[in-house]
Amino acid sequence: MIKRKYTFNTLFSAFGLVVLAGCSNDFLDQENPNAVSAPTFYRTQDDLALAVNGIYNSLRDGNGIGENSGLFSEERSDNTGRNDNQSNAGEPFQFNDFSLLPSNTYLKSHWLTLFQMVTRCNQVLAGIERVTFTDANLKEQYKAEAKFIRALTYFHLVRKWGDVPLVTKELLSTDEVTAATFREKQDVVYNQIAQDLKDAVASTLPDKQTANTKGKVTKNAANALLGQVYLTMATTLDAANRTTNLNEAKKYLTASYNLRSFGELKEVPYADVFDVAKKSTNAEIIFQVVNKQGDINFSSSIARNNQAKGETINSLFASSGSGGNVTPDLVQDYEEGDVRKDFSIKFANDPIVKDYFITKYRDASSAATTNGYGGNDWILIRYADVILMLAEVNMQLGDEPAAIGFLDQVRERAGLPKYAVSKANADYAAKYPTLKLAILHERRAELAFENHRWFDLLRFFTTDELVAYFKSKKQENFGIAKLSNFGKKDRYYPIPFDETKLNPEKMYQNEGY
Repeated sequence: MIKRKYTFNTLFSAFGLVVLAGCSNDFLDQENPNAVSAPTFYRTQDDLALAVNGIYNSLRDGNGIGENSGLFSEERSDNTGRNDNQSNAGEPFQFNDFSLLPSNTYLKSHWLTLFQMVTRCNQVLAGIERVTFTDANLKEQYKAEAKFIRALTYFHLVRKWGDVPLVTKELLSTDEVTAATFREKQDVVYNQIAQDLKDAVASTLPDKQTANTKGKVTKNAANALLGQVYLTMATTLDAANRTTNLNEAKKYLTASYNLRSFGELKEVPYADVFDVAKKSTNAEIIFQVVNKQGDINFSSSIARNNQAKGETINSLFASSGSGGNVTPDLVQDYEEGDVRKDFSIKFANDPIVKDYFITKYRDASSAATTNGYGGNDWILIRYADVILMLAEVNMQLGDEPAAIGFLDQVRERAGLPKYAVSKANADYAAKYPTLKLAILHERRAELAFENHRWFDLLRFFTTDELVAYFKSKKQENFGIAKLSNFGKKDRYYPIPFDETKLNPEKMYQNEGY
C-alpha cells in the first residue's frame, strides 16, 4: 500500500487495499479480519460473500455506529453525557460540553471509520462486476446490501457534518483520491442516499428477516430507512420540496409498517424487545447488529459498560464505575406510570454513584459470564421508531387524527393514557403544549439510549429553535457540562483539522470553528 501523509487518502484505503472480515454467508460465523488487494481479490461468489460479511462486520465498530458509539450521538443530546472532564485529555467530555475542537482525536476516528465503511461498500460494488455469478438474484442481493449500508453510513455523515465528500466508486490512484477531496452539498448527498435505498427496495432482497437471517438487510429495513431519510430532507433541506418529501416519507414508512407480523404495538411487550432470550423471535426488530453471547470477540459489552458499582441488574460483571450516565433532564421527562422508565434506568445507591444509570440493555445470565460477554443485539431500526415517524410525518402533513393514532399505539404499550386524555392534564399540557412536542417527548422516552435523540432534535428544530431549546433547560440537570456553550455552531460537528489541511477551500470548515 502506498502511504500518504493526508488523512483523507488513508481514509479511502487508497490504491486497492480492502479490509474484510468473515468467512461465510452466516454473519455469526466470523473470523479475524485480513487485508487483501481489492482488484485481484474478487474471483468467485465466495470472495464476494466474504466481502459482504466484511461490510456487516464494520457495523460493529464503536468508532462508527456500533453499540458503543453513543459518544457521537446520544452524548451530544440532552439524554446522557459525562461528569468527567479529565480522562483522555478531556476529549470525550467536549461532545456533551459543546466545546468540541476540530483537533479532537475521537472526532477524527469517527470520521475515518465512517468513510472506511463507505470504502468497503464501494469496493464490493466494484468487485462484484468482476465476478461471474451462477445466481443472478444473489448478485443483486449483495449489491443491495452494500448500497443499503453505504446509504446508512452517509446518512450519519451528512447529519453530523453537513456537506461531506461523496464517493461512490473505488479510488485506485492518487489522482482519483485528490479529485474526490471536496465537500459535496447536502442535497446532492441526500439524493445519493435516497437512490441507494430505492435500489435496495427494488432489489431481490427478502421482504423481512426470518429466524435464520437476523442481522441481514431486508426491503423492510430499506423502506424504513428511506422513510426516515425523506422525513429528514423534508424538515432540514429546502422548504420548496417539503411536501413532496413528506409524502415520500409517508409512502416508505407505511410500506415498512405494513410488513409487520403483529397488529398493534402493545402485542409486543416493551421488555421483550431487549430480552436476550427472546431476540431470535422478536417481532419488533427490523434491523440489528447480531452479537454472540459468551464469545470474547463477537459478544456485546453494552450491558457491562452501563453497569454501575454495586449493581447486578445489567450483568454479572462487577463494575467499579458509575455506569451509563443519565441526565436529570431525561429522568424528569418520564411520565408517572411509564413502564419504560423502570426498565431503562435505575438509581444506584453506591456512595461513589448516587445517581441513575442505564439498565435498558441487560444480560446477567451465566452464559455471559462474569466478564460480561453479553448476547444483546444492537438494534438499529425497530417498529416503535417507524410508528412514531408515521405520527411525525402525518402531523407535518396536517393529519392530526392519524398522527395521534400512531402516537397512542406507543403510549398504550408504555402503560400511559392516550394523547387526548393526557392533553387534558395541566402538567402534561404545560410541558408539551403542541402535538409536535408530544411526539418528540414520546420518541425520547421510547428510544432513549438507542442513539436517536440528537438526530430527532436536529429534525424537529431549526438551528435557532434548537439553541433556544437548550438555553431553556436548567443547568443543574446537566452536571458539569455547560449548556451556556451551546450555540449555532453546534448544529454540525467541525470538520477534523487534518481534513481541512488537505484543501482549505474545498474542505472548508463549518461555521463557528
